[in-house]
Order: sequence, then structure tokens, then C-alpha cells
Amino acid sequence: MWIDRALAARLTDLARAFPAVLITGARQTGKTSLLRHTFPTASFVSFDLPSIAAQAESNPEQLLGGHTEPLILDEVQYAGGLFRFLKSRIDTDRHRMCRYLMTGSQKFTLMGSVSESLAGRCAIVELGTLSAAELRGSLGASAPDAVHCIWQGGFPETYRNPELTPRDFFASYVATYLERDVRLSLRISSLRDFERFLRACALRSGQLVNFTDLARDVGIAGSTARDWIAVLQASNQVVLLEPYFNNLGKRMVKTPKLYFADTGLACFLLGIDSAETLLRSPFLGAIWETWILNQILRARDARGSAAAMYFWRDVHGTEVDFVLHHGGRLRLIEAKWAENFSDRRTLASLLKVRDALGERAADEHWVACRTAHDHLLPADNSIRVLDGFRIDERLEF
Repeated sequence: MWIDRALAARLTDLARAFPAVLITGARQTGKTSLLRHTFPTASFVSFDLPSIAAQAESNPEQLLGGHTEPLILDEVQYAGGLFRFLKSRIDTDRHRMCRYLMTGSQKFTLMGSVSESLAGRCAIVELGTLSAAELRGSLGASAPDAVHCIWQGGFPETYRNPELTPRDFFASYVATYLERDVRLSLRISSLRDFERFLRACALRSGQLVNFTDLARDVGIAGSTARDWIAVLQASNQVVLLEPYFNNLGKRMVKTPKLYFADTGLACFLLGIDSAETLLRSPFLGAIWETWILNQILRARDARGSAAAMYFWRDVHGTEVDFVLHHGGRLRLIEAKWAENFSDRRTLASLLKVRDALGERAADEHWVACRTAHDHLLPADNSIRVLDGFRIDERLEF
């Protein structure tokens, strides 16, 4: 079963405009499948095998010389020395586009190699797990309901293979992730502490990052906690959302918030073993907030928008879940786990921030909940209550 990805159209456009395109993203998000589906006649080389990666480093001309272009180069983080060779080949015919289509699962490692060797020659995009819009578009009436989608997450394999339970998939995924990405990044022999750290981070999805608390709970040094958060970012497992602050004469919190990049993985790490269990979980609100953020980020990346996401929090406790900066205006978004929302009093922080923004505030601000019908909040036409499961339909990037 193939699920159409919203990023496909942007990927095709970029391939027409650049000699090389790199897709980053966590393992198993469908990077390779997307390239092979979008460019079915392209040749293919994978560096997953150490012998192939070693050959790419020692004799790239021999390895790649026999392949026609466009050429898909899979998991290029294992062949970092290849980038200089690609630069040389691209520069022999600088204006020929769509030559190399690459995937990689270690974003930070790749960015250094690309910026050094392929600057101006390579477009970079990030592929996340499946969005609600992608599931609706491909599965239609057979798509799981909202709660089940949030619990199951967006890894394509859990939808492609009906015999595979999400629990079994995530157990295998975490083991593979620890063995491949974490061991490679940290170069340590024991991964037990890092697995505990991963679960401790899941407990904090949607919260301010407190490295001291994280380190104490896992039994590691604070500096180690910072390094390990960087590993989670590099492998696209978490998102660090920065606070919005500008010259508003206010003392703002400058600590980022931590979010998992997939709610299914977060639920697994939290021991939430079914959609029904999620509904009874004390983490339900945080998981919903995590889901809303990821839907916005998926839509933004698929459309190639320069919109930026933040959160708002000052030292007095005034807080708004998300601040979307687009076109010079700021839209405030609150994530509320409720089927109906009509209480203006619970939006005191949002209204306070909106008033403080003045002309920078967007014409409309959102409460993303589980309402059956989008509507404006009674007595305040600047606040729209909308279905968080379809928030992408309201985004204008």
C-alpha cells in the first residue's frame, strides 16, 4: 500500500532546480521509498552496508561510475568523504539538474558535509512521519480515527503492514535506533542509560527542557544530558521549540520546550499500549499538544514555507502553546484537549499576549481542540475554535 506524501511535489520542483537534493529525517519515515516512488527510473546505491560505504570513501569513481543519473544515494551519512567527489562531478556540468538524490538520518553530521562541499548545489528538505492530511488523503474512510492516529503515530510501516502491531514496531525501532544511530554518535558500549534517558524525555514532551532534572533522573551529568539531547535532535527524534521574544519590554523565558517528533513513539516510551489507554492517560494533554505542533511542522515543510514556530512564556507565567510567525504577523495557537470549547476565561494568557502584540498580531488566533465544527469564539471574532485533526486545512503557507 502506498500513501501519497505531501512533500513529493516540492521534491520534484527542487530536483528541477538543483543538481542534488538531500532528504533528512528519522529512520523509517519513508525517505528512500519516497525517492524511489517519485523518481522510478533513477539508479540506486545504498551505503547501509559497511563494505559499500568503505568503497565510496576509497574509490567513489569506481563505485558510482557504472550508474546512470539521476542516482539515489541512500544513507549518505555513512560515506561522508563522498561529498567532495560529488562536488567535483557536479561542477563539470554545473547547470545539469536532478543528478543526485540523497537520503540521510543524521542531520547534524550531514549539514556540515553539505555546507562544506555542496553549498549552492544541494537543496535540503526534511521528511517527518505521516501527517493526518496524508492519512486522510490516501486511506479515506478506512483511516483510523483521530485518537487512534495520535496513539499509533505516523511511521508508514505501521499502516502498510496490518500484521505488525505498533508495539512490536516501536520495540524493534528503539532497539535499532539505539544500536545504529546512538552507538555511532556517542561511541559507547552500553546503551542502557541512553534508553532510560529517551524514556525520561518522553515524560517531558511539551515541557521546558530542564537538563538538571533530566540528568538527575537518569543518573548522568548535566553536560551529558545536553549532549544526548543533541543526539536526539540530530537523529530527528525530538524537536526543541524556541521561545518567542522581541523587544516588548518583558522578561521572557529563554529555555526551549522539548517535543517528540512522533506521538506514536512517545506513547510507546510512556507505556501507553492502546488508543483507549491514551484517553485515560495523564499525558493526554501533552500528547495532543505534541500532535498539533507536528501537524503544523509537516504542513510547513511540505509547502516549503519560511514560517517559524515558537512558544510564548514570560517569567510571570503568561504562556501560549505556539506562536506562528508568518508574513510579519504572529498567530497564537492554543492546543486544548476538549470536544467543545466556548470558555473565553481559560484563554486569558492568549488574549493578554494578543493585546500586547498590537499590530504584529494576526487577524485571527486559534484554539485547536476536537470540535466537530470550526467556529469563531462567541463575543470575540478574533479567536477561531477549530478541529486540531484538520488544522493543516486552515494553514496558509
